[in-house]
Amino acid sequence: MAFLDPVFNPVLLPLLNKSPFIGILILSLILSLIVVLVYKYFTNQQEMKRLKEQQKEYQQKFKELKDKPDEMMKLQKEAMGKNFEYMKHSLKATLITMLPIILVFGWMNAHLAFEPIYPGESYSITAQFKEGLTGDAELLVDEGMELLSPAVQAITAGGTTWSLKSTQGEHVVTIKAGSIQQSKKVLITTELKSEMPLSVYKHSDIEQIKINYNKLRPLGDFEIFGWQPGWLGLYIIFSIVFSVILRKVMNVY
Repeated sequence: MAFLDPVFNPVLLPLLNKSPFIGILILSLILSLIVVLVYKYFTNQQEMKRLKEQQKEYQQKFKELKDKPDEMMKLQKEAMGKNFEYMKHSLKATLITMLPIILVFGWMNAHLAFEPIYPGESYSITAQFKEGLTGDAELLVDEGMELLSPAVQAITAGGTTWSLKSTQGEHVVTIKAGSIQQSKKVLITTELKSEMPLSVYKHSDIEQIKINYNKLRPLGDFEIFGWQPGWLGLYIIFSIVFSVILRKVMNVY
C-alpha cells in the first residue's frame, strides 16, 4: 500500500508517531462516521427501520414459543427471510464502504503491525536455506551497518541468524551461500515505518530472508485479561463502540 503514503502520511503519520493508541482511536472514529453516514444516505432508512422493528418482534415471539418447537421452526424461517431482506437493503452501502476501508486497513497494517528499527538499536535477520544445504553462510552489510555477531556462520536447519545495528536510513544486507547470494532492504527510522519483514526467493538455495521486527503494542505492557491487542484488535473494539453510539445519535438503522 505504498501508493497511499503520499496521501495519508502527511496527515496521519505524525499522529501515529506521537501516539499509536490515539491515532488508532481517531482513525476508528473517522471510519465509523464515514460508514454510518453512507448507511444513512445510501439506504432506505424507513424500510430499514421497519425491518429492524420486525426483528425485535421476532425475538420476543421466540421467547414466547420456546416450548413449541414446531411453531418456533416456522417462525425462524420467516425471521431468516426478513434478515436476508435487511441484508439486501444494506448491500449497496456495504459495497461503497468496502474499498476505502480495505485501502486504509492496508496502510494501517504497513505502519502499525511492527515497531520500527531505531538508529543504534540491535536487531536480527534470519535466513532460511534449501533443505539439505550445508556449509557456511555470510552476511554482507553496507556502510552504516555494524555486525554484532560473526559474519560467517554455519547453515542450520532452523535458520541462521545475525545480529546487527545500523544508522538511520535505508540499508541493504546481502546473504551469500556458496555462489548464491540474495539481498534485502532494511529501513532504520524513528517513524512508524518498516520494510516487508519477509522476502521469499524461488528456485534459490537461499529461500527466505526475514527481518525479525518486534510487534507493535499500542497499549504498551497493558493487558486485557492477558491479551495485548495489536492495532486491528483495538480498531475492532473502537469501531464497534463508535458505530453503536453514532447509529443511535444519528438514528441510523
